[in-house]
Amino acid sequence: MSEDAPFFLTPDGVRLAVRLTPRASRGGIDGVTADADGRPLLAIRLNAPPVDGAANKALIAFLAEALGLRKADVTIRSGETSRVKMLHLAGDGAAIAARLRALIKETA
Repeated sequence: MSEDAPFFLTPDGVRLAVRLTPRASRGGIDGVTADADGRPLLAIRLNAPPVDGAANKALIAFLAEALGLRKADVTIRSGETSRVKMLHLAGDGAAIAARLRALIKETA
């Protein structure tokens, strides 16, 4: 896995770092950005407000649909109340990583 990828393989799937922008005028993926420490993050915009977990639910639904996963396969491991989140995508890690690379490439 390259150092500039916002994800890495785990034994049971993929760990994905995301920077979520809620209340955006339109939803979508903005490509890869970096945090203050230079760690890569997948930048995602969603229309949902950050109220009562609506943005988190929308993020899970968005990624599940974009990657062909079940919503139950996408879980937030850390950052539930933060813009920066660490997600776990359960399933075949190599296949999920390939789909993530394709999504990122589409936004480049």
